[in-house]
Amino acid sequence: MNSVEIILLNFSETRRRSIKLWEGIPNEFLNWRPDKKAFSIIEMIRHTLETEHLFHVIIQNRGNLGDYESPWSNLDYIDLKNELNIAIKYRKNFMTMIKALNESDLENTRIERSEVGQSKNLGDYLNRIAYHESVHAGQMLSYLRILGVKRPLIWD
Repeated sequence: MNSVEIILLNFSETRRRSIKLWEGIPNEFLNWRPDKKAFSIIEMIRHTLETEHLFHVIIQNRGNLGDYESPWSNLDYIDLKNELNIAIKYRKNFMTMIKALNESDLENTRIERSEVGQSKNLGDYLNRIAYHESVHAGQMLSYLRILGVKRPLIWD
């Protein structure tokens, strides 16, 4: 496997495990949150999906968000299926972008985010995106533990 294939595998496996986790959450808990300042379960799912699109825009612009407006703005929270349906075309575009990369792109393309003090090569930046989703999977597992809900086995 080359670096691009490994990155694609990491994104595919991370999302497969997230979906497995999310599908194991009973609908009656989608609006639950551990405290009033935390994401609800469905808000965290949307945040995870939406942020991947935001990161894609950052990559396309090499760091500058410009006048970005989220496609999720003003959309109602309904259920997991709806959230996944909204995200599918953005996910496809993101994965297609990664498939078109080569080793030189990963090493030599810079993502400059001066507003947050980041300057990363694209390979590093892509791995940080997958890590973001993994962190939220861990948070979701702790939510389910607090609720006493059986946690899906994502370590298959």
